[in-house]
Amino acid sequence: MLKKTLLFSSKCSITTRDNQLVINSEIASKTIPIEDIGFVVIDNAEVYMSITAYNHLIENNSAVIICNKSHLPNGMFLNLNSHHIQQELFKSQIIASAPLKKQLWQQTVKEKIKNQGLLLEKVTKKKNNFEFLRSKVLSGDTTNMEAVAANFYWKSFFEINFKRERFGNYPNNFLNYGYAILRAATARALSGSGLLNTLGIHHKSKYNAFALADDIMEPFRPLVDEAVYTIMQHYDEQELNTEIKSVLLQVLTRTVYFKEEKSPLMVGLQKTASSLQQCFTGKRKKIKYPSLWN
Repeated sequence: MLKKTLLFSSKCSITTRDNQLVINSEIASKTIPIEDIGFVVIDNAEVYMSITAYNHLIENNSAVIICNKSHLPNGMFLNLNSHHIQQELFKSQIIASAPLKKQLWQQTVKEKIKNQGLLLEKVTKKKNNFEFLRSKVLSGDTTNMEAVAANFYWKSFFEINFKRERFGNYPNNFLNYGYAILRAATARALSGSGLLNTLGIHHKSKYNAFALADDIMEPFRPLVDEAVYTIMQHYDEQELNTEIKSVLLQVLTRTVYFKEEKSPLMVGLQKTASSLQQCFTGKRKKIKYPSLWN
């Protein structure tokens, strides 16, 4: 079942009753079954949520995302006990060999470059050499083809003069919001598969609690890029507003394609996370990444 994503951008109180989320605002009151909720995004300092509501959501493996005063996702609550053999899976992840992690990172970078190349062709209507760049990715991406591809990609992607920066000018703010939501969705899927988000296969900063999510989300980033590109074609607004956030949140329900089936992104991420878990336990050799376009 496709889970709902809820965005709270105005003052309200959120409590629970009979396994329902009870939402009271100055305008209306409504209830939503907690089992139907995948993500809750809180983007207003005057939203009150009871501890009981937090606990019920987390027990349902729902991700609760808190935004800062700049309206960008700033923190997240996740279930820490979401898999029945979690300790065993943590151990497999901790003892994973360097060659295995390098191979998994190679696969991940190749998928990212492939997806960037496909989207760039869609946007520019021109052929590019991303398949060649993809073929040059070595184990562990030791020659950093990811950066080579990214440099060309961002120079060509937008019609405006653009530099991709975390705190840069528009449309960096749109990209940052979309990536933060994607990161949260990836972290939720990995946690649900019993994996420890802190232990990445490539990202290693001691300050990063979501290194594995940062690794695995890489091939999915072009979905956010595509959404931002589309927004720029239809909106003159350069600041994040509720409508644009809602459009970016729809990335979570965007269809992705596996060989045998298609599914919404939030379900596809669960399939990818499950395959990564199997790589760590020796049952698979490749991460199951979907095609982003049919």
